[in-house]
Amino acid sequence: MAKLYIVPTPIGNLDDITLRAVNVLREVDLVLAEDTRTTSFLLKHLGIEQKLRSHHKFNEHATVRTVAETIAAGRNVALVSDAGTPGISDPGFLLVRTCVEAGIEVETLPGATAFVPALVQSGFPCDRFCFEGFLPQKKGRMKQLQALADEERTMIFYESPYRVVKCLEQFAEVFGAERMVSVSRELTKKFEETVRGTVAEVLDRFRAAEPKGEFVLVVSGKPKLRRANEPEKYESDDE
Repeated sequence: MAKLYIVPTPIGNLDDITLRAVNVLREVDLVLAEDTRTTSFLLKHLGIEQKLRSHHKFNEHATVRTVAETIAAGRNVALVSDAGTPGISDPGFLLVRTCVEAGIEVETLPGATAFVPALVQSGFPCDRFCFEGFLPQKKGRMKQLQALADEERTMIFYESPYRVVKCLEQFAEVFGAERMVSVSRELTKKFEETVRGTVAEVLDRFRAAEPKGEFVLVVSGKPKLRRANEPEKYESDDE
């Protein structure tokens, strides 16, 4: 029976694609691409000739049913985004839901996504975290941040270079200028960089130098308060 494959693609360095992903892209009957130009470049790099069809946030509502019918008719389909794992701040959810509801098998390959390396190299706890993705550009932006004011888990945000400074300013307002933050940009690419420090320190850094590239902002959770004279408790694997 044919199925839908969710195929992660590199977020920068093309060598990060898995052998399994290459094999799937080579063998499926159709590849759905967020931007066919971007995916064409990747497939050419991999030496794959494949039929492409556009599938992005502006047309997915109108096309998911047709895609599901294509798979039900016996054609294997792969979904890719421009970079990373489809469905993570990229188109994918609607198609997956439609296929699941139609009884079509969905197979998701493991692979690249930007927030995982940014989280791990932040130095903040990553056993429990919340992924917020992109904040609303205008309406509801501060409301969403204020709802996270007491969040004790590490928080992860995506942001464009044009709003990084504004985002950090809002972090200072809601979380406090002394809250620790780790900002990674251009992950896996030639000019990859991670800047760590308080919100105030990192804000000064990006006010002084124009932000460039794709950004992942990782914010430490709200510190837990200890009662006076209460000894600090450390967790161990034996507990």
